[in-house]
Amino acid sequence: MLVNIDGKLLPKEKAMISVFDHGLLYGDGVFEGIRAYNGKVFRLTQHLDRLYDSAKAILLQPPLTKSAMRAEILRTLAANGLKDAYIRPLFTRGQGDLGLSPTLCGKPTYIIITDLIRLYPDATYRDGLALITVPTRRNVSEALSPKIKSLNYLNNILAKIEAGQRGALEAILLTQDGYVAECTADNLFILRKGRLLTPPTWQGALEGVTREAVLELASQARLVAAEEPITRYDVYTAQEAFMTGTAAEIVPVISLDGRAIGSGLPGPVTKKLMAGFRALTRAGGDAISASRRRVRP
Repeated sequence: MLVNIDGKLLPKEKAMISVFDHGLLYGDGVFEGIRAYNGKVFRLTQHLDRLYDSAKAILLQPPLTKSAMRAEILRTLAANGLKDAYIRPLFTRGQGDLGLSPTLCGKPTYIIITDLIRLYPDATYRDGLALITVPTRRNVSEALSPKIKSLNYLNNILAKIEAGQRGALEAILLTQDGYVAECTADNLFILRKGRLLTPPTWQGALEGVTREAVLELASQARLVAAEEPITRYDVYTAQEAFMTGTAAEIVPVISLDGRAIGSGLPGPVTKKLMAGFRALTRAGGDAISASRRRVRP
């Protein structure tokens, strides 16, 4: 595997950054998760927009333009010979000192990793996933906007650890007020009284690219879809539920905290949206073979 660090393609064993990089010391940076399907990158423009918006929100000036980053992602995929892949581009603040201030950091670093990913067993997509709620609460939006995909994922990691301690693969994080925010790495949807609902981003949910695609598919299928505050009671009494995310795609959810959701099996609306999403990923995107040369910033 070759990893792209500031335009240099390096074997993963030699892909290194400084121990004084503030991305390592303080989680000072931003990232994206992107997928490629059959030689084409899915919704690369939307992912790059979110990456650069995240960088702007934390006052980090990317070291290359958006068009150059697009070309570097495609070049890295082509160099690794990958047609189906998970892509992790990120910006770090760069090398500094042991102080918090980023003013002593030099030029920000960009890294592009392309690899395969498998978050859940294949049976999960057929049979569904059991969720639990965990004690760790979602960071309040007033402290750090959930729209920023920062390198500091400790909040999500602690929730993931708590899920594992209780034998669950995934968990729901609640807001400080007890509303459903999202799962540890995915958005959540429920079908309740014939309406497809997902928590609003202002309440702690990430503005997910797959989430957006599902809302589009729901509109095309003439489903009533809305962003509304959701409680655990709403999930317990829902007809169906599922998670969405770039790496996870669409995963049926069949229970929460030991309570079966609907029939306790993946529902027909979930299955329809899963099929629609699979078709959408095959429909097109940025061709990996489009760029093999490095584009200068």
